[in-house]
Amino acid sequence: MFSQERRKALLQILSYTPPVLYTGKEWYVGFYAYDPASDRMRRKKIKLNFIKKASERRIYAQGLIKRLNAQLMDGWNPWIESENGNAYHTVEDVFNHYRRFTEKMFVDNLYRKDTYDSYISYLKNIEDWNMQRKNPSKYIYQFDGAFVRSFLEHIYIERGNTPQTRDNYLGFMRTFSTWLVSNQYLKTKPTEGILMFGKRSKKKQRTVISDQDMMRIKKYAEQNKPHFLLACYVLFYCFVRPKEMSKIKIEDISISRQTLFIPDENAKTRKDGVLTLPRKVIQLMIDLKIFDAPGHYYLFSDDFLPGENQRSEKQFRDYWFHYVRKSLKLPATYKFYSLKDTGITSMLRRFPSITVRDQARHASILMTDSYTPHDIQEANDLLAMHETEF
Repeated sequence: MFSQERRKALLQILSYTPPVLYTGKEWYVGFYAYDPASDRMRRKKIKLNFIKKASERRIYAQGLIKRLNAQLMDGWNPWIESENGNAYHTVEDVFNHYRRFTEKMFVDNLYRKDTYDSYISYLKNIEDWNMQRKNPSKYIYQFDGAFVRSFLEHIYIERGNTPQTRDNYLGFMRTFSTWLVSNQYLKTKPTEGILMFGKRSKKKQRTVISDQDMMRIKKYAEQNKPHFLLACYVLFYCFVRPKEMSKIKIEDISISRQTLFIPDENAKTRKDGVLTLPRKVIQLMIDLKIFDAPGHYYLFSDDFLPGENQRSEKQFRDYWFHYVRKSLKLPATYKFYSLKDTGITSMLRRFPSITVRDQARHASILMTDSYTPHDIQEANDLLAMHETEF
């Protein structure tokens, strides 16, 4: 059942006057229909002068008027390119529907928390931008290619965001467009034909950390925040993502087996993972009396100490940015996550790619090989000596 407001909006859209044949210097069939975009009745003219004989124009006009009347009675609106009533829903109603859908996907564990947060944030920013426009789009059929392009221009040019941010929004709008079509709000995806800027816009803004700077970082953390040094070790030696690190519990660590267990619900890949803990990492844990804490405690709780409160992965980045990087005057390309890149690169100098792949939980060896330093990408000795009679 439609709400009273929804029913009123629908009646507005269906408002029209019967088509009439107008003759004179210009022959046309004309009628008025409500245009939601301008919130007024607009005249629609279908010209007939292309038909040479007047008698044939009248015959054609009679059939046209009959067809138009039938279409208008069925709810067709000449100002809306749609064949279903769902296109008459308001943008507000549809956005709220999508919020409920996204929340249900998160509750059912089909969306990760960061995916849910991102989608809700993207949707709110699009909604806010639309409401601030001179003529906001009111109905969902107005969420078209022009709408998408205007918003992306706002993100990239007016707000001055990066190409990657622009592509991230387009990626979300593609997902949203697919949902709109599958729920019959629209007939076609409004994002069709709009291209991503591509891989060039996604170049990493972080670099591998030099050996000299790694030693400076270690010394700083040892003196100022040894439990943060443990976090650096877990990222550098075990390649555990910061979000996953924030969920590690003491009971996930086995001293006897020297392993760290990452359960599927905590892993980005949604798969269980068992990682090797080098003796150096285990020893630091022992020195910090990590195993004196109860098993259900989080490894990195308040102030990076074991505790009952789960902290956001943001605390790692914040301490890195506000203390480590600023105190040591490190370049901006040294991110906290650079420790993982540096750790993989370092391990590839000593161990086979497949060993590193398993520790990094990469989907393929190709992903691991992308970290291989140029100075160890050497020629194959067997191929170097290959020759024939040619």
